Amino acid sequence: MANILIPYYSAYGHIYEMAQSVAEGAKRVDGTEVKIVKIEEFDAVKEAMSGQEAYVQAQNVQDAVETATHDHLRWADGIIWGIPTRYGSMPAQMKQFLDSAGGLWASGELEGKVTSIFTSTGSVHGGQETTIITSLVPLLHFGLLYVGLPYSENPEQLTKEGIGGTPYGASTLAGPDGSATPDQRDLTMAGRLGARVAKIAGKLSS
Repeated sequence: MANILIPYYSAYGHIYEMAQSVAEGAKRVDGTEVKIVKIEEFDAVKEAMSGQEAYVQAQNVQDAVETATHDHLRWADGIIWGIPTRYGSMPAQMKQFLDSAGGLWASGELEGKVTSIFTSTGSVHGGQETTIITSLVPLLHFGLLYVGLPYSENPEQLTKEGIGGTPYGASTLAGPDGSATPDQRDLTMAGRLGARVAKIAGKLSS
């Protein structure tokens, strides 16, 4: 049995949609309990983006999702982070949440928990790999155990088509204008990531 937490940040809904598939994959593993929680948006961003209909609609869809807390991290045996790219690394909203968890770092409460990352970018070379790799650094400081997405479980990665998928974690393309939706193959890979983390977290927690 394992508790799987999926904390995510999503401005336009792409990461939120991926989070649903990650959760579905984790739930397919017997004895797994899953929670999806969102990283709180900055008030300044809400105000600045209030004139963008796509942003407003995406935020309204996520309105009922519970806001992530440190207690959620304590509850989890495995944590799968939904982190969109901002210039090749995590957005400030996610960084602030991790920065605020210094007490958990100091106490070592997250050490030994399984973790992974899924992401979204505007273009094929917009930071799918760098976002995951750079976001891994603070997770290692917390003592989390990182799980990737190997080619043996994810043959869709071996393609020249413009879809997501990396050995570092699941990913999707939002498109330069954010109008693209996750390809079904991206969602499939996201589900496999959820299942992989849930299986490993279950073995370690038992």
